[in-house]
Amino acid sequence: MPFARLASATTPTAHIGLGLAAVGRPAYINLHRDRDLPGTRSVEELREHTHELLDAAYAQGVRYFDVARSYGRAEEFLGDWLNTRPDVRDVVIGSKWGYTYTAGWSVDAEAHEVKDHSLATFERQGAETAALLGDRLDLYQIHSVTADSPALTDKELHERLAALAADGVTVGLSTSGPGQADAIRAALAVTVDGEPLFRTVQATYNALETSAGQALAEAHDAGLTVIVKEAMANGRLAGTDAPAVVREIAAEAGLGSDAVALALILHQPWAGVVLSGAATVTQLACNLHAPLLDLDEQRRERLDALVEEPEAYWRHRAGLPWS
Repeated sequence: MPFARLASATTPTAHIGLGLAAVGRPAYINLHRDRDLPGTRSVEELREHTHELLDAAYAQGVRYFDVARSYGRAEEFLGDWLNTRPDVRDVVIGSKWGYTYTAGWSVDAEAHEVKDHSLATFERQGAETAALLGDRLDLYQIHSVTADSPALTDKELHERLAALAADGVTVGLSTSGPGQADAIRAALAVTVDGEPLFRTVQATYNALETSAGQALAEAHDAGLTVIVKEAMANGRLAGTDAPAVVREIAAEAGLGSDAVALALILHQPWAGVVLSGAATVTQLACNLHAPLLDLDEQRRERLDALVEEPEAYWRHRAGLPWS
């Protein structure tokens, strides 16, 4: 398992990863992107911006980087960064397949990504990822699996994924939607030649959406590495947009709301890596204060009051504009 590299890391930030969804393409659903991204958001501007963010993350102890085929040019930007820093060998690189980027580098596209979990998509996107990341790819995940996804029942696809694992690339999945727990449990049952296929699971979990928690604990107990995404609910738990109780705890600790949101995940015994989705170096530095926060039982109980019904949470998320 590539994540064994993180087990021996001495920096408290080694288990905070950096996801590049917000910087690999000009449009995303995070709040306040007009403040975060440079100039015209050209390819070269975002390439340089992403490299600065990666440099800052690595210098501060971040050792997991997460991209996807649908994150615009995120794989390309990350691959370029790795190629110009050949001495950086202690990081773990994860990508995802199953969504195709369709926005053509436009903020106003009618559709920004299209989902397809077929074997044909895996074959095409796997080749595309290999061309950009080569032997630096440690983890390849099926992107946003739901309980009814054909990726959970396609035996031919499972055989191809098992062959990828035999070649040394760990196979995982990410989940989304109000039925994440069902998807996670269905994935735990998938085997090839009697062996579990998936070795990691990436899921949304945050102060507003905790419905996958028990299933993630089960996945951890089954030996999977758990990666948590959207810890700040696409910006809803950061800065002045955060609910009052998050801002109050942050003020008590002398930290930002974002650190409180990330600290909540770091306190979960099943969480292996929590992703920062920072779009700026300043945001990243604030995120990385999370391990310093003493989020005691009383503070966690105060945060419990924020939990929303899963359907309401995902309905709100679906309504966030691409900007």
